[in-house]
Parts: sequence; C-alpha cells; structure tokens
Amino acid sequence: MATIKGENCNKTRTSQEKLVSAATQLFADKWYGAVSVAEICRKAGLSNGCFYRYYKTKEELFKFLLSDITEKIDRALARVSGDTRLERLSSFSEIVFNFSRDNVALIHVFREGQYRFFENEKQLGSVYITSLSKVLDGPVSESEYEFALGGLRFAAIRAAFYKVPNRLDALKDILGNGLFTVKDLDEEKIFNEQNLHQSKSPDPCARNRLLLEGKKLFGKLGYFETNIHQVTDAAGLSVGAFYTHFESKETFYAEIIRQAGSDLRHFISTNMGEGLNRCERELRGLWLFTNYLYTDSYCYNIVREAEFVLPDAVSAYYDAFVKGYRKSPEGSGGLDEGTSIEYLLGVAHYFGLEVVFDPSAIDAKTRIKEIGRLLRYGLRDRLER
Repeated sequence: MATIKGENCNKTRTSQEKLVSAATQLFADKWYGAVSVAEICRKAGLSNGCFYRYYKTKEELFKFLLSDITEKIDRALARVSGDTRLERLSSFSEIVFNFSRDNVALIHVFREGQYRFFENEKQLGSVYITSLSKVLDGPVSESEYEFALGGLRFAAIRAAFYKVPNRLDALKDILGNGLFTVKDLDEEKIFNEQNLHQSKSPDPCARNRLLLEGKKLFGKLGYFETNIHQVTDAAGLSVGAFYTHFESKETFYAEIIRQAGSDLRHFISTNMGEGLNRCERELRGLWLFTNYLYTDSYCYNIVREAEFVLPDAVSAYYDAFVKGYRKSPEGSGGLDEGTSIEYLLGVAHYFGLEVVFDPSAIDAKTRIKEIGRLLRYGLRDRLER
C-alpha cells in the first residue's frame, strides 16, 4: 500500500486500510455496479478526496482487491504440508476448502471479479496450478487443474454460501480415486452431433418476448444498468404490458434465472441419447453444455450477478440441477452422493467458464476426454508414481 514519509505515515496507511475494508464489505454485499465511490468513503468515514489519493477509479480499487485476494490464497497455499504426495494433496484440499469457509466476503468479491475481469481468474488459476504442481512433484495439465480445482472450489463455495453439507473427506477421495468405476467409453456416443435438438422455442407472446429481451439486456449490461423501459422498448411493448405479466423487476429477473436453468437442462436431457453408462452420460452432458454455451453465454453473467440480487433464486437454480442428478436412474455415482453431485457441477461450472471467457484457449473435445479419464481414476497415477 502507498505510504507517505514522516509523521503522517501511520495515519495514511490506516486511511487506505479503511478504504479497502469498506470496499470489501460493500462489494461482498452488493454487485459492483451498485457500489459508488461516495458510498465506500462514507462507510470508511473518509472524504471522497482521500479515496483519490490512492485510487484513480472504483475499478482500480476493485482490481487491487482481486489481486490482494489472490495473494492471500497464495500465502495460504504456502502452508501445504506432508511428506508424501497423498499427504500434501490432503493438506492442499483442506486449505482450499477452509479458505472459502473462513473468508466468505473475499470469495464473494472474487466471484464477481472472475467474470468482470477474467484475467484475475487466470492469475488465480496459475497460483493453484503452481501449488498443485508442487503437491504432485511435477507439471499439472489444464484438465487436471479443472478436475481438481473445479470440483473442490465449487463444493467449498456451496458449503460456505448456501450451507450445502459437502464433506471434505468425500472430496479428497474423489480427487485421489475418481468417481466412476467403468473402464470403457464410447466416444461416438459422447460426441455425437447429429440432429441436435435446439433449445425449445418459446411462444412469441408478450411475456416471452419480455423474457427474451430481458435476458439479453441483463446479460450484456447487468441488472443495475438495465431498466424496465429498455426491456419494453426492445420487446416492442409498453411499460404497462410489463406489469401485466411481472410484479417487479426482481420477480422478472428471478423468472429469467429460473427459465435459463430450465432451458439448459431441457437441451441436455433432450440430446442425451440412450445406452450410455454413468460416466458417458456425464461427459455427454459436458459436451452438450459446451455446445449450448457457444450459442447462449448470457446465463453465466445473469446467474453470477443474481448471487447478490436474488441469492435464493441462485440457490434454487443449482438445486434444480442437483435434483436432476438424483432423478437419473444410475444416481450420481461415487462414495457420497450429495458431495459427488456438487463436485460434478463444479467441474462443469469451471469448464464452462473457460468456454465462455477464453474459448480460443480450449480444445473442448480433447479436454473432455481427459476429464473423462480423471473422473474414472482421479489423480491416482500421479499419487503412486
């Protein structure tokens, strides 16, 4: 942090720390667009002029917070211990899982930042990869990173934010041994692209036109930057027509989130195919998820922003996917059904994040094949070398 020489040094450092603390609390409780510089200063008990002694803009302060969170995680991972790879992997898992539990506000802030400034997510990914490489005594592939950290991070966040009872011992077992016992996979079934049924086409009634245009605007501009007039103008309808179908902007947003999840689940279930074993179904779902995101990336932005606007709607969004797993005739597989489902959702979530924000860097088909191997065997071969 910046400091000034002389007798004001301690006062200056304290002022900046107050700004950082206030900003962290506000960004954790509200979406980026809903927080102003003036509000940060009021919460810190400082003048607006004091803010601009340290940061040119709100964005600069936000990026500072993201980098600071990454450094905190890096320092936490430096405490990984153990004489064997298995012991170090256990220690690594505990640190990642417990960091979310012990730093909920910081994780809230970072989860917004990973979408708004994806380069910070990449920087954190590098920190995790470096640490995991030390744990396993050798380089870690992108697929190994997505398998290990996707499931672990997601399960940790769901436990911290929504009190989902994910078990750390179950997560460790998945990391080391995988989830599925099948040996052979039929790649033709997994990657079949013939006659894919597209998402269901909604009736072009006024209500559905509003939802369609609202999803686009919320996805592009964000919840706080979008108003009802913009939605109705885009749909070619009056404001009165909006309130005929929706009680408020919040209920409208909640319906968009619900429908986004429903559309995605419908696309995957309609195109799943028959005769797949449990692991093939998982990989087929991941492949279909990838195809869906190539044509509709808005769901990521609107669901993430809703964590701050409508957290109950987001919890319901993920719970609906969990219910879908439980309805599968094969179940979720794995040693602990609930935690296994959360782990699989996490792998898909972080894989999808790459597809949406860094599509040029990913060969989806090759990556899914590699994830398939890890879902069956985990990191066992790395641990036994």
